[in-house]
Amino acid sequence: MTPGRPAHGERTLRRPELRPLWLAVHERLSSGRTVTRVRVGPLDDAQREALADLLGLDRLPDARPSVSLAGLEEAVGELWGRTLRETVTALVGPPADRAAERHRRADERAGLWAWLESHDTVRAQPALAAWAASCRTAGLVGGSTERTRALLTDALAVLAALPALAEPLPVFAARVLRGDSHALDDGTRLSALVLRALAALRDTDPPRSAEARRALWAAAGIATDELSATVLAGGLRPGGGGLAARLTAACAEEGQAASLTLAQVRNAGEFTLPTAPEAPAPVVHVVENPSILALALRRFGPRCPPLVCTSGWPNSAAIQLLRILADRGAALRYHGDFDGEGIRIAAYVLDKTPARPWRMSAADYRAAVTSHPGGPRPGRVTAAPWDAELAGALSEHGTSVVEELVAPVLLADLAPDGAAAAGAIHPVRT
Repeated sequence: MTPGRPAHGERTLRRPELRPLWLAVHERLSSGRTVTRVRVGPLDDAQREALADLLGLDRLPDARPSVSLAGLEEAVGELWGRTLRETVTALVGPPADRAAERHRRADERAGLWAWLESHDTVRAQPALAAWAASCRTAGLVGGSTERTRALLTDALAVLAALPALAEPLPVFAARVLRGDSHALDDGTRLSALVLRALAALRDTDPPRSAEARRALWAAAGIATDELSATVLAGGLRPGGGGLAARLTAACAEEGQAASLTLAQVRNAGEFTLPTAPEAPAPVVHVVENPSILALALRRFGPRCPPLVCTSGWPNSAAIQLLRILADRGAALRYHGDFDGEGIRIAAYVLDKTPARPWRMSAADYRAAVTSHPGGPRPGRVTAAPWDAELAGALSEHGTSVVEELVAPVLLADLAPDGAAAAGAIHPVRT
């Protein structure tokens, strides 16, 4: 090959008429798949002549010819001593590897959904598994795993921070989401995502109206006043001179329940609980239904041990009171209905507070359903994080057991020891 041959060959390969050929080859090489031929065109007469000259053809190719890459490889090697890939790189740019890129993106997507499904918040409240699955079905935001992960991270941060303490939505958003008071405004993608999660927790349809959205936010402690959210408590005799301490102690002395507003609970920071050196932590029992609290007060009167009632789904007053009691050293023990919603409520309480289950195992359910068969269907059943067998037992029997039916067992657990002082806090029998 003469010294001037490569320069002449490059000028030949850079002819404008050959540009469609190199673009087509670049596109096919970028597929990441094995390529033997490439279709070009439609070509005009000048482009067909240039291709015929390059390949040494004795006639013009068709307007849309299928070109052998082996023939091109030989032609460019002869013209300037480079491979076809090197030629395309020089004339158009480095070919991509879209197959590798597809695999990388698939791995990123799989990693994203695995992260969401195994997130602590989702695992702690298995009712959110359906929400996580719907997020996966909806796909990526703008085709981006980074944007989707950022959005889901914010949504999970909001769910972890709920219930709020009667904060307006902009104030709550600013506190939880890096000062962005508009992050949860109605109509935003993040707001819709969180509301879908809250609806999944309660096994309801996502809210479709502004009124329904406000109601769901209110149930999570957003934009409610400090008087509407209340929690029932009985048998609590905390120390401290605040109103909440005096009120609960006075009601306990009379064998009555105290109804504490969120405003009162928020100012209950002075609570202290009786403890003794080397004694077990004082226990506060938590129930789902007010009727259990009423039965305990009727049976034990002023000697009723500490009880808190969530009255179904716990509001911000209930969660705040339980957190304060736990901070003061109390061991929380929770019991609720054996049905789909009862399991979801229990999971919520155990996730939002340090409470532990109280007679909420699969064995407890089987014993209860044996004594009380034929109850209503349990509804949609999700996993119970504290007992892997409970959801299966509920589905197997297909019968719910409401808390009131096991009241005798619960009251037996609550019965104060005869030698104990009236109103003392006792360890629980689980």
